[in-house]
Amino acid sequence: MRALTEGELLALRNLSEKHAGNVTPFLRIADAQQLVELGLASRSRQGWDITAAGSAFLVRQGGDRIL
Repeated sequence: MRALTEGELLALRNLSEKHAGNVTPFLRIADAQQLVELGLASRSRQGWDITAAGSAFLVRQGGDRIL
């Protein structure tokens, strides 16, 4: 997998926070779409959601919690 851009990593962290029930800022659509293509996020009726692969990626990158 290629390295994530700063914006993509921020979007993934925001999705993790959203999954935990926290209010998060809006995402850049382009960043979220790239995360979907990489399998780190999925698209839903409510927007975007982090996937299990996305959570695991965050853990490997710096010890963020698994949700």
